[in-house]
Amino acid sequence: MAGGRQRQRRAKRRQKRLQRGASRRPPDDGERVWFKGKEKVWCLNCDETHVLVCSCDGKLYECWTTAPGKTSKLRLVKELENNDIVQIACGDHHSMALSRGGSLFTWGQNTHGQLGVGSQDPLISKPQLVKGLKGIPLAQIAAGGAHSVVVSLSGAVYSWGKNDFGQLGLGHTEDRDCPSYVEALEHWKAVFISCGEDHTAVLSKNGLVFTFGAGGAGQLGHNSTRNEFRPRMVAELWGARVSLVACGRQHTLVYVPSLDKVYSFGSYEGQLGSERKANQLIPLPINSPVDNGKYCQENTSQNVIETTAEGRENIVDLLFKKRNSYPVNGIATLERKEVNAWVSNSCSEHWKIIKKNIGLIFSSEACINGSFLDKRGKHFKTSQEISGVDMAEVLSFCKKISKNVEVYQEVHEEIHNLLPSLSSSPVSPENFRVYLILPFLLQQKDVRSYSTLKLLAEAILRLQQKDLQTLECLWSNLEKVFFKKLVFLFKMASLYSLMERLMCNFSVQHPQEIEALQILQILYQVNSRAGFRLQDNHFYIPEMGDLVLRFCTSGRDLTVLIKYPCIFDMEAKLLIHSSECNRLFFSIPPGLPYMFQKQWTFPVRREYLLHDIRDHLRNATNSQFRHFLDVYFEGEEGEGVGLCRELFAVAAKELCDPQSDVFRHFPSTLIWFPTQVSSHDDTFLLVGTFFGMALYNRCQTPFPFPRALFKKMRDVEPTLEDLEELMPAVGRNLKNILKEESEHKLESLHMTFVQMEEGGSVVELKKNGANILVTKHNRKEFVDLYVNYTLNESVRKPFEDFMRGFLRGCPVESWKIFLPDELQVVLMGPTNYDWHLLKKNVKYVYYEASHQTIKNFWTVFYKLPEEKKKKFLAFLTGSDRVIPKGLHFVLSIEDPLCENPDNSYPFARTCSCTLFLPRL
Repeated sequence: MAGGRQRQRRAKRRQKRLQRGASRRPPDDGERVWFKGKEKVWCLNCDETHVLVCSCDGKLYECWTTAPGKTSKLRLVKELENNDIVQIACGDHHSMALSRGGSLFTWGQNTHGQLGVGSQDPLISKPQLVKGLKGIPLAQIAAGGAHSVVVSLSGAVYSWGKNDFGQLGLGHTEDRDCPSYVEALEHWKAVFISCGEDHTAVLSKNGLVFTFGAGGAGQLGHNSTRNEFRPRMVAELWGARVSLVACGRQHTLVYVPSLDKVYSFGSYEGQLGSERKANQLIPLPINSPVDNGKYCQENTSQNVIETTAEGRENIVDLLFKKRNSYPVNGIATLERKEVNAWVSNSCSEHWKIIKKNIGLIFSSEACINGSFLDKRGKHFKTSQEISGVDMAEVLSFCKKISKNVEVYQEVHEEIHNLLPSLSSSPVSPENFRVYLILPFLLQQKDVRSYSTLKLLAEAILRLQQKDLQTLECLWSNLEKVFFKKLVFLFKMASLYSLMERLMCNFSVQHPQEIEALQILQILYQVNSRAGFRLQDNHFYIPEMGDLVLRFCTSGRDLTVLIKYPCIFDMEAKLLIHSSECNRLFFSIPPGLPYMFQKQWTFPVRREYLLHDIRDHLRNATNSQFRHFLDVYFEGEEGEGVGLCRELFAVAAKELCDPQSDVFRHFPSTLIWFPTQVSSHDDTFLLVGTFFGMALYNRCQTPFPFPRALFKKMRDVEPTLEDLEELMPAVGRNLKNILKEESEHKLESLHMTFVQMEEGGSVVELKKNGANILVTKHNRKEFVDLYVNYTLNESVRKPFEDFMRGFLRGCPVESWKIFLPDELQVVLMGPTNYDWHLLKKNVKYVYYEASHQTIKNFWTVFYKLPEEKKKKFLAFLTGSDRVIPKGLHFVLSIEDPLCENPDNSYPFARTCSCTLFLPRL
């Protein structure tokens, strides 16, 4: 017994000597590395073949081992001389270095792709930029035997290199030569990483430890020797809230601050700190310098750095300098104290340092993405929907620097230079922060800010479609106040670009796109999908009416503007449409004056009106639709646009008469296309043509179509609300189905996926629909299919004919500038009138407003019921529907100067909206 206890004591003493040995002197087979000069060592890292040393001023030195017992000299890594290095890591035969500007460099062996540069070269001796991580703000880097791992500031983990044991955590064993996102850790948000030879350990924000890769020595801590291809939580450490983790070649150490304990698991060759079996499969506490309250202090004042080939295997290499902290330096990010110093200390002696720091941060996509993070930790939830940016902090920063011209201009200059280098294919959701932050730093109303916003717009438009959709999602989730500000900024940039186009000699034959306008239109679409958080008028550019006139008079092409309908109010849109119709009618090449063109003579007989219209349309050539109509009714007097308006108004009423049997009629008083249409029937081709002609001739045609038609015309999907407008009872029933809480009551209705057509036939809404009951689980699908069938599928043929005809009757693209609701008003006219505007805009000829005849007229008019007021409007203008601007048009009331006014009746000249009112 006594002999056994003595052997145990001797073994413990040997173990303690092993623990202290590396910090006292190098073993016999060690190598001594000399570091000459006045440089102070900040950190070092080494493996079996080489040593990396980082000085306090960010310079990087390295040396490669030659033979045991020989002295090696460090060499400056000149390729990184201009980079301030803040982190280093060594694999067995490769190196990693992270700069303060957020760039990651790798070099060395690349047989398994461990450099992450996408190259097949087995050896790359000079540092290479890892482009696959461009723009991602990295928090830490780590190197394994032949694999590499990094973690971002918001906890995203990326890995690459050798993967034969699953040490990359990607769920397979294939090597990767470019950084790959470890998706399995997405919801755990890593804050610290460490790599063994063939395994990896990750510490989460909540103090949980995940390990993956080689498990043959128990180094994963899962009570097994199985390899893990995906990150797996170390269950034995659940609830312990680990604060540090470190990996040896085949063992792992973790520190639990609440217990002041270091736990270890894995291979035993003395490094686990006690006499244990060869493979420790679960975490167990050890006696360590931490447990004893004795901390290893790194002596950086000496000019000799000693290491051993087996240095990684010794626990002394784990230097827990501060409890509950991660011993790494990070990339440059913006701090509030630093900003205050910039603004208050811009004198010449400090300006050089301030300018350097501004350049470091704002010339780096990664540093900007790592700044302004939400202090509440929300940035750890960064995703395609959450940016993690504290937008209030961004605005606060902009407000501060705007008080110091030099600082603002320097920040602006760096941003201006950075924008062309932004990637078109962001790797991570963290990459998108720069697109949210930068617009708010360009709020000054000056040419430089607008030109930089233009560059930003170009960078956004370079994004791949899927990436642009991600940015749109982040925009939609901005608080309303920030989204509104974003819209305003791009409105101002758009106005600047338009003014610039007018002032400069842009080509009119090859109109250029305006990037800021494209972004503004995208923002409008985002706003629409988000439920119109901002009203349309927030997107209007008030100056557009004047700009459109200037574009027209200077011969500029308006086509480019039609793509961006959000910037125009109704008056400006009507002006653009009218200008384009005139241009086509007069066939005006850009820059040339109007030339006289003959109108399309369009005689009709009132008693055979629809018959004559059909004949004209069937016999017309396509070129005739480019001409404005010159309508006259045979056997009747009159001329001018009033007759044209009357033609469309009267014909529409006849076509919509139930006896004409053209449309389906509903109790809502609205009409819709029939479901049964002959393939040889051209009725709806002609109706569409007539509809388009009305728009081209700037007339209203009161077809009582529902909003769904105008949505379909503008490629907007109709909704349940649109079906409810057409068929109120059906719409309400479908809404009740969606609201029903009782599964039993829903199933008791015995509804299936079928729909009854107008002829009594049954149509299945999906395959085998007659046998599928509507339940709470599939009711949304049923309602969607019902709406789609009613408003789309069942009327596909007549609607397609209608659209072909419409495009023939309105041969200009400018109609697309109108939104669905606006198009409805333009074609059908407003239905609610403010009659007081009619009196407000009247012009008197040979009369005064105070004349008794005029007073009597308005007294009688206001007493008329609504329908008779509309009939008077038809008498005056030719239609009971007025132009979309409402009753803002000028009405003239003129004394016809009759010799015997008592025997004369009032009459109207519809072309000029003039009422001839005999004097009493």
